[in-house]
Amino acid sequence: MQDFNAVESIGLHIYGTYLLFTATNLKPQEERDMNYTKIVLFAVMVLAAGACSPKIYGTVQLLDPTLQPIPPAKESPQGTVVNMINTTTTLEKASGAVISDGEGKFKSGKDQVTPGMYKVEANRIGYMTETQTVKIKKFGSKKVEFKLKKIPEGNRKTIEGSKSDEDKIVNPGEVNIQPPTM
Repeated sequence: MQDFNAVESIGLHIYGTYLLFTATNLKPQEERDMNYTKIVLFAVMVLAAGACSPKIYGTVQLLDPTLQPIPPAKESPQGTVVNMINTTTTLEKASGAVISDGEGKFKSGKDQVTPGMYKVEANRIGYMTETQTVKIKKFGSKKVEFKLKKIPEGNRKTIEGSKSDEDKIVNPGEVNIQPPTM
């Protein structure tokens, strides 16, 4: 157990984002303990700063044509594509995409998102595409919730000659097929 009577003063001063420790009249063991405390606090601050990088995250929920939620056990939202398009940056960092997991959760990759305005779009075969606009700040994150409505069978367009049902499904407005010119 440490003898705190030998310490005249210990202080923690916060200057902006920096921590300053002061201690006077410490014994060698107490100095080592103070140095260890400084190292641990520095490591925590570095980890916290890394967690503050901008990101876009959220969930995708599938709805039937009557807007009732479809249970994940019946049809999983896994594999839904979420595109993130930065409309205010250079072309090199303009877009990225992720895929939702079995619970419908998604999260942008590290360093995938830079500050700016984003069009975030969730799409899945057989469902209406949904788009939301979000603003991302330097250390900000934004949660985006998507509810994709299933397209009723009668409203789907089909392509003759397709081999499977997934090949036949085309969301209205997604394809513009022109006849070949001769």
